[in-house]
Amino acid sequence: VSASSTSSSKTGSRAKLNIYCKIDRKCARWLVIAVGLVRAYIARGSYHGLYYSIEKPLKFFQTGALLEILHCAVGIVPSSVVLTGFQVMSRVFLTWAVTHSVREVQSEDSVLLFVTAWTVTEIIRYSFYTFSLLNHLPFLIKWARYTFFFVLYPMGVTGELLTIYASLPFIQKTGLYSVTLPNKYNFSFDYYTFLILVMLSYIPIFPQLYFHMIRQRKKVLGHIEDYSKVE
Repeated sequence: VSASSTSSSKTGSRAKLNIYCKIDRKCARWLVIAVGLVRAYIARGSYHGLYYSIEKPLKFFQTGALLEILHCAVGIVPSSVVLTGFQVMSRVFLTWAVTHSVREVQSEDSVLLFVTAWTVTEIIRYSFYTFSLLNHLPFLIKWARYTFFFVLYPMGVTGELLTIYASLPFIQKTGLYSVTLPNKYNFSFDYYTFLILVMLSYIPIFPQLYFHMIRQRKKVLGHIEDYSKVE
């Protein structure tokens, strides 16, 4: 074996280990949020207001997820740059521009709905990436990755839309982030209308994401299900 081959092998192993550590840390972050939700529920005996128990880590981890767009672009995480970019940006927007900015919605059950959907989705997704990288992917994780979205995607979208909808009266009343005329820039912006447009944008975008996952499921699990039918 040549020295160059040995050096190349070592470099590849280090790169693989580095990628593994990055993915593993991301999974651990969402596990922190999951544990925080469970501990708060046990302590309170109610699911109302659980957002406050994970508010800080959620903001920190979700904002840090902006780096994932770059990671997809360079191949560290095997996901579509466009789909990941939309997903991450929409979550960051909802975390800061809606839930953080309109404190009145933070106690809404819809917030817990999308936080739970995000958390379970990301734990499954990063577990899938981790075990795939180790070449020891349990079928249960593969199945969960391409099956749980049937419930988690609509659950998350429902929570997001209901949270935005709940924020509208407060935004209309306070004029949050809106810019009115006259002003020296001769520019106006109505945040209330903007959020309505954001909600309407889910109509064409969500089905694309959802059916993309259905196609991926058929590609990955289709032959297994076809075999089961034959049996």
